[in-house]
Amino acid sequence: QVQLVESGGDLVQPGGSLRLSCAASGIIIRIYAMGWYRQAPGKQRELVATIRSGGSTNYADSVKGRFTISRDNAKNTLSLQMNSLKPEDTAVYYCNLHPSINNYWGQGTQVTVSS
Repeated sequence: QVQLVESGGDLVQPGGSLRLSCAASGIIIRIYAMGWYRQAPGKQRELVATIRSGGSTNYADSVKGRFTISRDNAKNTLSLQMNSLKPEDTAVYYCNLHPSINNYWGQGTQVTVSS
């Protein structure tokens, strides 16, 4: 079965950095477009960043220039490097295929940006 397990979330001060990881099993992420999503309190889940099988990336305007999505094919993991974090980045972060046509959502990892 497909499992996607996110980790790396933490409490961090504004301006700080975090690196999130997504360990995948039951699926080879290299051959799929993948994405990082987030859901803030009271808001709909939103797409933050995507990476295609060929390696090209796209980002939401709100995180462009601050976040970097990457993939380690050997380890079958997906990462999200987050720099210059803002309180508005506070959310539960998830990884999944893009588009997320299957119910592969994991528990996510909590990122809290606060002073």
